Amino acid sequence: MEDATSEDEPTVLAAGGVVWRHGVDGIDVLLVHRPKYDDWTLPKGKNDPDESDEDAARREVLEETALRCELGDELQTVFYVDAKGRPKRVRYWAMYPVASEPDDPEFTPNDEIDELAWMTVPMARAWLSYDRDRVVLDGFEPPISSAAP
Repeated sequence: MEDATSEDEPTVLAAGGVVWRHGVDGIDVLLVHRPKYDDWTLPKGKNDPDESDEDAARREVLEETALRCELGDELQTVFYVDAKGRPKRVRYWAMYPVASEPDDPEFTPNDEIDELAWMTVPMARAWLSYDRDRVVLDGFEPPISSAAP
């Protein structure tokens, strides 16, 4: 993808992940539905000031899905112009849910994310609303061993 940066507008930095698990039919990935845009996408969000991309990816996935995840391999970084006309860069990682902590929230539908859906990679590819998300998903390499986390 082309770098959609501008000298006039600072780039919005964001991070997220392809959250995966072992499912009944192989590897499942998690998509989120955003009612504001009526789209299906990968969980992601803007970095807080002075926050690393890695920390932003973990925080945003936790906030959007209520899943605490570990980072795996870094995936494709995408560049595009957001809905407000600003250049945006999103870094993604393969992410695997880990054991919950007692104070972890449970997913509750809200104005930002109203639905989560686990599905196979081919199904997720079909459901994704944006080609840029498909590029990220296409670069996701499921673990070869069933002994993987």
